[in-house]
Amino acid sequence: MSLNELWFVLIAMLFTGFFFLEGFDFGVGMATRLLARNDSQQRVIINTIGPFWDANEVWLITAAGSMFAAFPHWYATMFSGYYMLLTLILLALIARGVAFEFRGKLEGALWKKTWDAAILIGSSVPPLLFGMLFAGVIRGVPIGADREMHASFSDMVNGYTLWAGITVVGLCLLHGLTFLSLRTTGDLRERSRLMALKLLPALTVCLAVLAVWTYGATDLFERRAAVLVPALILGVIALFLAFRFLRSRREGWAFGMTGALILLLFGAMFAGLFPRLMISSLDPAYDLTLVNAASSAYTLKAMTIVAACILPFVLAYQAWSYFVFHKRVHEKDHLEY
Repeated sequence: MSLNELWFVLIAMLFTGFFFLEGFDFGVGMATRLLARNDSQQRVIINTIGPFWDANEVWLITAAGSMFAAFPHWYATMFSGYYMLLTLILLALIARGVAFEFRGKLEGALWKKTWDAAILIGSSVPPLLFGMLFAGVIRGVPIGADREMHASFSDMVNGYTLWAGITVVGLCLLHGLTFLSLRTTGDLRERSRLMALKLLPALTVCLAVLAVWTYGATDLFERRAAVLVPALILGVIALFLAFRFLRSRREGWAFGMTGALILLLFGAMFAGLFPRLMISSLDPAYDLTLVNAASSAYTLKAMTIVAACILPFVLAYQAWSYFVFHKRVHEKDHLEY
C-alpha cells in the first residue's frame, strides 16, 4: 500500500469514526425535544453525552487537518466549493456546544427553551448538510481543469442530496436513541427503545431508496460492486438484528448494529470513490485522485511517522474515557446542565 492510499484510508476512517461517535451525539441532541417530559429528564439526556461530545468532534478536526496536509488540493476544492454548507455546519456546531455549556447557567424557562432549540438545530443541521455534501461528492460536482469547483445551488441542493441528508439525520437519530436506551434507566430507557423501534421501518425505507438512487445516479456500483453489494447485504442483516435486539431489550447489541449501519454507509461511500477523492461532473479527466491531489512523498512520510507516534495515545485516552463513564445515568446524577 502506497502512502497516498494509506492516508486516504486513514482520512476515510477518521470521517467514518466521526459519524459513528458524533452520530449518537447528534441523535441524543435531537432526542432532547422528543423524549424529555420535564427539565430533569432533559438534563439526564444531555448528561449521557456530557463526557464525550467535545472529544468526538475532534475526529472531524483531525480529518480536516489530515486532508489539508495529505491532499491539499482535495481540501482546497472541497472547502472552497462547499464554503456555504461548511460554514452553516460550523455555526450549528458552535451553537450546539455553547448551548450545552450555557443551558444550566440560569433557571428561566425562556433561557432554557432558547438553548434547547439551539441543541436541536445544532444536532440536526450538521448531519443533514454533511449527508448532502458527501452525496454531491459521489454524484459529481462541476470541477474544472483548474481544480476549482463552480457549483450552483442545484448542484448542492437537489432531490438526491436532500434524500441522502435526511437519511443521515434519521440514521443518527436511531443511533442516538439506542445509545440513550443503553445509558439511561426507567421510563427514559423504555421510551428510547420504543421510539427506536418505531423509527426503524421508516429508516429502512430511506436507506433502500438511497441505495437504489445511488445505483442510478452514480457509478459507484459499476466500479465497486464487489465491495458495495456485500455492504448492502451486511446492512440488511444489521437492520434486522437491530430490530431483534431492541425487541429483546439487548441495548448494547442494538447500539452495535446501528453503529455498524453508519460504518457500512460511509465505508462503502469511500470504497466506491477510491482512488478518486472528488468526481467532476464536467470531465473525468478533472477528477481529483490520490495522485493529482496529494502532497509530496516526503510530506506524507513525515505525517506517517508523527501519526504512528501520537495516534495510539489519543485512541487509548478516548477509550479510557468511555470506560470510565460507561455506567447508566440516573436523574439524581450530575444535574448541572
